Amino acid sequence: CPVVLAPKNSSVAMPPPADIVKVAIEWPGAFPKLMEIDQKKPLSSIIKEVCDGWSLANHDQFALQHADSSNFYITEKNRNEIKNGAILRLTTSPAQNAQQLHERIQSSSMDAKLEALKDLANYSRDVTFAQEFINLDGISLLTQMVESGTERYQKLQKIMKPCFGDMLSFTLTAFVELMDHGIVSWDTFSVAFIKKIASYVNKFASDISILQRSLAILESMVLNSHDLYQKVAQEITIGQLIPHLQGTDQEIQTYTIAVINALFLKAPDDKRQEMANILAQKQLRSIILTHVIRAQRAINNEMAHQLYVLQVLTFNLLEDRMMTKMDPQDQAQRDIIFELRRIAFDAESEPNNSSGSIEKRKSMYTRDYKKLGFINHVNPAMDFTQTPPGMLALDNMLYFAKHHQDAYIRIVLENSSREDKHECPFGRSSIELTKMLCEILKVGELPSETCNDFHPMFFTHDRSFEEFFCICIQLLNKTWKEMRATSEDFNKARKRVMQVVKEQIMRALTTKPSSLDQFKSKLQNLSYTEILKIRQSERMNQEDFQSRPILELKEKIQPEILELIKQQRLNRLVEGTCFRKLNSRRRQDKFWYCRLSPNHKVLHYGDLEESPQGEVPHDSLQDKLPVADIKAVVTGKDCPHMKEKGALKQNKEVLELAFSILYDSSGQLNFIAPDKHEYCVWTDGLNALLGKDMLSDLTRNDLDTLLNMEIKLRLLDLENIQIPDAPPPIPKEPSNYDFVYDCN
Repeated sequence: CPVVLAPKNSSVAMPPPADIVKVAIEWPGAFPKLMEIDQKKPLSSIIKEVCDGWSLANHDQFALQHADSSNFYITEKNRNEIKNGAILRLTTSPAQNAQQLHERIQSSSMDAKLEALKDLANYSRDVTFAQEFINLDGISLLTQMVESGTERYQKLQKIMKPCFGDMLSFTLTAFVELMDHGIVSWDTFSVAFIKKIASYVNKFASDISILQRSLAILESMVLNSHDLYQKVAQEITIGQLIPHLQGTDQEIQTYTIAVINALFLKAPDDKRQEMANILAQKQLRSIILTHVIRAQRAINNEMAHQLYVLQVLTFNLLEDRMMTKMDPQDQAQRDIIFELRRIAFDAESEPNNSSGSIEKRKSMYTRDYKKLGFINHVNPAMDFTQTPPGMLALDNMLYFAKHHQDAYIRIVLENSSREDKHECPFGRSSIELTKMLCEILKVGELPSETCNDFHPMFFTHDRSFEEFFCICIQLLNKTWKEMRATSEDFNKARKRVMQVVKEQIMRALTTKPSSLDQFKSKLQNLSYTEILKIRQSERMNQEDFQSRPILELKEKIQPEILELIKQQRLNRLVEGTCFRKLNSRRRQDKFWYCRLSPNHKVLHYGDLEESPQGEVPHDSLQDKLPVADIKAVVTGKDCPHMKEKGALKQNKEVLELAFSILYDSSGQLNFIAPDKHEYCVWTDGLNALLGKDMLSDLTRNDLDTLLNMEIKLRLLDLENIQIPDAPPPIPKEPSNYDFVYDCN
């Protein structure tokens, strides 16, 4: 039973030394002991002292572990995490426990075997136990059980189906947890094991737990080993994965898309397009749109991340064309330009093949290429030798000409017939626009480990990038006219127009339109005039009054505003935040929660089984860190957990969200914020607790906004104006509504 340590009533009691922690220690069948642990003493000495108190021999066969849901062993490495008031448990050592479980899972009794596998799945989360079990060649034992052992029990499957399913589920869970520690290389597994895991994806479609773990193992194999990628790719097909997307379990759908993404990501360059064609044939996009994006339920963060990854990998297929220069001597490529000309100027008759016709044809082509807006009128192929956007720009232009022919002809003819020098050159504009769209969508960049920014509209069309271009080129043409830009100085005009067009596109994208038509509709409401209004409004809201009296007033009220921001940050820390533990397998999300006590003196934190809904109470968080013990707060590359080796730790987005609390001599509490806003809130709040300045971008923005609002309020002419204490009453409804005019 838990023991509560009552505080001493004496107001003059001295605090215990920093190296002494007061804990309660449990032992089955005995009354818990209250004990002071000296952190300077070796852990083995402390365990011997505890064992002697209960007259237990062979103290080297015992260990201490946390008595909470984690049951993690206490080692010399993590003993600094023990806090005052913690409840510990004396238990068998990790080596003893691993040896016993190694024997128990080989029991001939089905019930004993099942119970042992259940315990193994639980203990395997602890890296200390995992290391001992792996030292006993435990991973090989589990793989043998999966490869051959399960077949022995398949005869019993009909009469013992629940038992068989649970046994396999616990076996796979233990395997996943053990491999998650990164102790054993993925390259060591046999083809027989891979085949067995792949077969579970089809056999156990109705058993959610087995299916989840099988998909998780396949994803890890693909991501962590090139050899295993090839073997998994031979064993599992897209056709086998698709049915799992058509179910209703979002977690299974997430695991399935994660496997597809892993296969996509690790595929050789020459195989990636082939895989994309298979995905198109299997109608993956349409299935995801119907059963995931438009399903009647919210999309969780992990699903959003996997959709984002799939979106990035799909757009990255364009990189090859984006970085390919046009070969002016390649007739097939030149034929595309001829086709653009033919579609635009088809009404004009071709000259007869008579004397002088070649010169006439050249002259006509040069004239038409000028109308099409190319820089090089004689040989427009030279316009596509710059990368990016390379041949991708020409592909987009041809798609627009073929699939939106009326709009294409209208834009070309409209601009080629203008005589006021305000024409928008289609060719040059298309090249610049394609380059800009590639920058917006980050074509060619690897997906971020933390980003969830997918756009539903890109899953509504098989040629979404081309359709995106078609909408945006029409927007560019419209904005060019509204800005009355000229083609005489194209570079200067291009810069101004492109800035506005990019702003229009980015503002429309932030609303997350559900379809391309909705995106188009959003752009229609973002005309150049509207952008000017928005900019003017933002400038007015952010304008900085530079007169001396205003600056003096700002200086006077700034401390008051900063104190307000400080209180808001501390209040947010009191509410707390759920943080995600990043590991090499992002699929297995692990969460922990941290919050500040209402008196601002203690940070409470602890692990969670899942992401919480709302606040987590203080008493459910196992660990504490007194604010007075905090020595420093470090960010980015200075964080201890960012100095570790591994591609994940070097991810730029993760680095920008990382911060650590340093305490005692070597204690540390490592964070990765869920987003930039939470990062700013926590780093500001922690700095405020330490009496340091709040230096985040969020604080600067909040300070500017609140200062400007306060200045404007103070400058309002309110003399002789009575401000009521209560809001005015709501008037009665009119007797009739005859004054209403129906515009329709």
